[in-house]
Amino acid sequence: MHIRLIAVGDRQPSWVDDAFDNYSARFPREWKFRLDTIATVRRSKNDKSRNAMEAEGEQILTRLNPAEQVILLDERGKQLTSTGLSSRLGDWQADGRDLCFVIGGPDGVSENCRVRANMTWSLSQLTLPHGLARILFAEQMYRAWSLQQGHPYHRE
Repeated sequence: MHIRLIAVGDRQPSWVDDAFDNYSARFPREWKFRLDTIATVRRSKNDKSRNAMEAEGEQILTRLNPAEQVILLDERGKQLTSTGLSSRLGDWQADGRDLCFVIGGPDGVSENCRVRANMTWSLSQLTLPHGLARILFAEQMYRAWSLQQGHPYHRE
């Protein structure tokens, strides 16, 4: 199973990149993890339209493989405990399809992206900065894997 993250926003502060890289470097090699970034579409100060979100959504959709399971990260999604995520990860691994997680742009994702997603996962009901969402995603995926392995990283 291959896992990747598509994230809108190609420029993050160095502390975000450092923390994300720290956790993603711990992922098992068989995941062949990859981060694909999409540049945030420029928004004008007074533009209240959905044009930017739709444009970003089209870019996301063109990068998705039809056979992949797509998990959208959004605060309106299903919340999971760390052990619940570990169990879900086991289900995804048993399914055998590759996984693609998606973090949308500043205004979220288009309806077409929502429809394409197999699941919507909420890291928190709080609205998170995109860089922090990347870090939390990587840490929780590492934690889920370490729970499966019986590694002492996770403590009850």
